[in-house]
Amino acid sequence: MDRAATAAPGADRLAGSALGLPVAVPSTALFTDRYELTMLQAALRSGAAHRRSVFEVFTRRLPEGRRYGVVAGTGRVLDAIENFRFDDDVLSFLSRENVVDRDTLDWLAGYRFRGDVHGYPEGEVYFPGSPLLRVEGTFAEGVLLETVILSILNHDSAVAAAASRMAVAAGGRPLIEMGARRTHELGAVAAARAAYVGGFTTTSDLAAGFRYHIPTVGTSAHAFTLLHDTERDAFTAQVESLGPGTTLLVDTYDLTEAVRTAVEVAGPGLGAVRIDSGDLLLLAHRVRQQLDDLGATDTKIVVTSDLDEYAIASLAAAPVDAYGVGTSLVTGSGHPTCSMVYKLVARAADGTDGRPDAPLVPVAKKSLGAKASTGGRKWAARRLDADGVAEAEVVGTGPVPEELAGRQLLVPLIERGEVVAREPLDAARRRHIAARAGLPLSATQLSRGEPVIPTEFV
Repeated sequence: MDRAATAAPGADRLAGSALGLPVAVPSTALFTDRYELTMLQAALRSGAAHRRSVFEVFTRRLPEGRRYGVVAGTGRVLDAIENFRFDDDVLSFLSRENVVDRDTLDWLAGYRFRGDVHGYPEGEVYFPGSPLLRVEGTFAEGVLLETVILSILNHDSAVAAAASRMAVAAGGRPLIEMGARRTHELGAVAAARAAYVGGFTTTSDLAAGFRYHIPTVGTSAHAFTLLHDTERDAFTAQVESLGPGTTLLVDTYDLTEAVRTAVEVAGPGLGAVRIDSGDLLLLAHRVRQQLDDLGATDTKIVVTSDLDEYAIASLAAAPVDAYGVGTSLVTGSGHPTCSMVYKLVARAADGTDGRPDAPLVPVAKKSLGAKASTGGRKWAARRLDADGVAEAEVVGTGPVPEELAGRQLLVPLIERGEVVAREPLDAARRRHIAARAGLPLSATQLSRGEPVIPTEFV
């Protein structure tokens, strides 16, 4: 396959780029729900807004049948928090719509998150109850960030989990993200990033390549073949433009004739052929035999056509060299969200409002049913068995047991309002490969099951 573009250096730090925003609109402050601002107004009036508070992101369950989750979007969250500013245009909108009163607008004008954020590093795996992100500061600082944090983590982690399962099914064969046409234009950029964390190797989306340095690929669609009088004319035009190493789409008309024509036009050094319809298992074997018979033994076979992890797994024995995945990937392969929530789990004791060192009181929703939560500022560690394989996710609020002190999962992300954990996307990608490899072997099974390790609260 031929490389279609290269990424622009330094694109990661463009203002607003983390959410796919135009550079001229850096503020993320309106990626929020109205009730976060009305809560702020009421808390400012009651005096509780400056009370030390701890919020945590977690999920009560994994999507049905999934064995593990994948943390993705952390880098985008850090950019979103950094760009959470109420500029003049935003304040004018809030005033015009009577969202909050004048005193609250004045407070928002100077808003900067000056607290601390700890979290699982991007690419790490997680389980029900894992405290994926911990936000500490005043209530006013933390409550405003709920929606933007959840919108990023829920979307990106869903895509990354689907990508991880597909990468396992592919067994080391390259995966191409090509879902931009199947989702929101800005969501497509985030999806490509999350897919890369989860194990995909390239994307067709140029905005993702520009912003996140992800390698991009792409050659032609059926429209290019249909444009020309004959398939041979189309192939000739593409090879003359892009060279014999290009990828030719061979299922517009007759597949066997197209493969023969492709090799005649490009020669035995043809880079790849792409099959986008039909019985991919059968056709891949036929095309491989035909290419070999024509002397194109090094020509690769790329398959596309509404693939998911199960379809990819079914092609494990086929002579396929790469897979292109779109719809299923960007929709989380049937689970487009991870059901993550953002909850207040601790706040300062009465009479200590405004003290940054105030002792914390655990708080939690106690209603009956599945929405009850566990209060307290939490730590998390992964306990390993004698062979170094994960056997439990341990979550606690008290002292960390000595044997788990070196296995803690949360790391500093923001300290006193300053981001301290930016890293290249490839680091998150490598981390995920290592984290997945540290799970029991059954984690890679595509069959439905419970989380591969239990979560223990201590």
